[in-house]
Amino acid sequence: RKIKQLYPLVEKINSLEQSILELSNAELSLKTNYFKEKLKNGSTLEDILPEAFAVVRESGRRFLGQRHYDVQLMGGIILSQGKIAEMKTGEGKTLTATLALYLNALLGKGVHLVTANDYLAKRDSQWMSPIYTNLGMTISALQNEMYDSEKKRAYQCDILHGTSSE
Repeated sequence: RKIKQLYPLVEKINSLEQSILELSNAELSLKTNYFKEKLKNGSTLEDILPEAFAVVRESGRRFLGQRHYDVQLMGGIILSQGKIAEMKTGEGKTLTATLALYLNALLGKGVHLVTANDYLAKRDSQWMSPIYTNLGMTISALQNEMYDSEKKRAYQCDILHGTSSE
């Protein structure tokens, strides 16, 4: 029942795909400033979610060769609502997270993704970085062996991957 409630939002995201596909890389990148401006002018994350997700989907397709499936869009919506989305191994949790991470990073407060270990934090941040960097976002991964000055720089990024102990 809860999943069925997400279908209209997924359809809205899908309806934007063609118009986003037609944007140049530079125009796609400018969407980040566009969204930030909308938020400053009173829009909410919910208001911009469909278009922001469509932008992230296209960025994933262009820069990683990976297009978010509808089930991953649903997972991103659920994460954006502050809820938990359970996904099996191989269903694309890392790609799914890019949607909610980007959307929430637009607020300019920094977003943290907590993962099981340093290896996953580093791997996933490097793997997904083309999505974020091509949209004008900064990303880093905390590692145990980092100096405090390096950790401080990492915490200043828009998106940060790390472990709970960090």
